[in-house]
Amino acid sequence: MFHPIAKIELLALFDVYKPEVINKTVSRYPSVGAKVYSCSDEQMGLYIAKFGIKKDDIDVPLAPLGKLTSNDSLCNISLNSLFGRHCAVLGTTGGGKSWTIAKLLELISSKTSNKCILIDATGEYNCISDNMESIELGTGEFIFDYKNLSIDELYYLLHPSSKTQVPKLMEAIRSLKMVAIDDNSELSLYYKTDNTGKQIKGNIVKAGKEKRTFEVFYYKHIVEIEDKFCNFDFNMLASQITNECIWDTDRSNSTLYGGRNDTDVSNCISLISRVNNVMSTSEYNKIFGFRRASIQGAKDLKLGIEEFLKGDKSILRLDFSKVSFDYQVREILVNAIGSYLLNNARKGIYKEKPIVVFVDEAHQFLNKSIADEYFSAKPLDAFEQISKEARKYGLFLCIATQMPRDIPLGTLSQMGTFLVHRLINEQDKKAVESAASAANRNILSFLPILGEGEALIVGVDFPMPLIVKINAPTKKPDSRTPKLTKR
Repeated sequence: MFHPIAKIELLALFDVYKPEVINKTVSRYPSVGAKVYSCSDEQMGLYIAKFGIKKDDIDVPLAPLGKLTSNDSLCNISLNSLFGRHCAVLGTTGGGKSWTIAKLLELISSKTSNKCILIDATGEYNCISDNMESIELGTGEFIFDYKNLSIDELYYLLHPSSKTQVPKLMEAIRSLKMVAIDDNSELSLYYKTDNTGKQIKGNIVKAGKEKRTFEVFYYKHIVEIEDKFCNFDFNMLASQITNECIWDTDRSNSTLYGGRNDTDVSNCISLISRVNNVMSTSEYNKIFGFRRASIQGAKDLKLGIEEFLKGDKSILRLDFSKVSFDYQVREILVNAIGSYLLNNARKGIYKEKPIVVFVDEAHQFLNKSIADEYFSAKPLDAFEQISKEARKYGLFLCIATQMPRDIPLGTLSQMGTFLVHRLINEQDKKAVESAASAANRNILSFLPILGEGEALIVGVDFPMPLIVKINAPTKKPDSRTPKLTKR
């Protein structure tokens, strides 16, 4: 009768003849009665001094991330293994996430020639590096021009009902795009005129006019008109929606457009009101520049990102601390930035010089959809797409969150590396267990007792999990908890 006194878990296998080589899979198991030895600190220290390096790796950037909690051996980690399949930094408030993000940024900046873009939700990383450039959003100094938004992202702002309002909105957008590219006044038939007879090029009026000229111009420029971006004059959108509320055909002449349809106008009143509301809301204007005349001198965020990528600084911090929480502005803006970076990545722009995008407080931005009783849900899924396909294009993602349960499982399961600080909530631990192949229940049982700054490192490119005390960053983020004062 056996009386077990301990339980062991086989994590990896050392090669007796090449002790520096370790295999993640266990190819043979110890037999009954086999002797058990404790791995020496020296052997473990040699191994984790080059943690995550693969057989065919050459000139791999190694970075001193922290020390083992068991014996203070220094853990030099391969940055390619850490970020190459995306990375997630998880943990409850006060567990050390902010310091870990700051340390990772510091290591990339000092050990590689690659660039990082940090989406700083709270502004706490404003002084973590001298090698950093900051762009403050929400003040009107930098805008993400609405013409770079996709049509779907415009839907997030306007919430058109699918049955009645979406068709009229799309017709209005097509008409305004046609105005924007009509350099030779081919559509002059549809323009209004002032008292002197001069044409006013702004809106298109179809009611009672012939169809052929409009349709010929549309099919001649269909590629430009049907692209997915909002390259038209938003100031004209409300009046153009009204102009689109007409009968398809004139009663007496099928070659002409019909007259005004009052039923369509009444169905679109709420949409027109939302368009006018977006125009007049300062939060939207300071971010998307719908009324450029009121924010003279505003710079384009896209150009700011492009200049950073060409410049000498290693870190670009996008400060969201002054971006309003109202109207889903933060979520829409982050999604638009993600879409822009993903489109660039698909063009191969980052393939030779990969970049890492850090998203702090990711639960505020990911797994978000916008819906109401009339508007069907639209997912904000740019970063989910990045997690699924952007790795091969040289665009890597690192998310930080205190609530992994709020991150879509599809996104979380694409993370190749997890740095997990203290986690107490059972649902959070289950989310990590579901997403991380190397994180079984026995390993995750240590999470509630991890100290401040301690993290469990698991990943597909690491042969075994490690519990490490993360080194403090040279310059700390402003993440201190305000103290109560004694009277």
